[in-house]
Amino acid sequence: MHTDAVHQSQFVLLNESTTPVLSRLSYRADEPFAVTVSFRTERGRWIEWTFARDLLVTGLVKPAGLGDVRIRPDLSEDDALLTLEIESPDGYASFELEREDIQTFLDSSYELVPLGMESEHFDVDGLIDEISNV
Repeated sequence: MHTDAVHQSQFVLLNESTTPVLSRLSYRADEPFAVTVSFRTERGRWIEWTFARDLLVTGLVKPAGLGDVRIRPDLSEDDALLTLEIESPDGYASFELEREDIQTFLDSSYELVPLGMESEHFDVDGLIDEISNV
């Protein structure tokens, strides 16, 4: 079986809480520049954020992101953890992610679309059609 997507679920800690939150990372070959992180709420809904895969790549080794999504290896006292910060007009959340889980997810995404080869898998004509048919 061949798939064009990678999904990885894990529990993460929200704002230094002792109760983990179920999260899911997703990557699709037809959207080669983007990853989506989803968090399950207490009511069973999923909240999704989509951002550049490069943000995760850089965030493994140094602070990355200037906007609503930032990832940093240096906010945690534990080298095995990364801090993902998400901000919107509705609020702010900080999540602790296992560095190894992020690396495993990225490695799986590279099997679908190697790093640096995203533009070869990006359907520009499809995007133009989608935008112009609004």
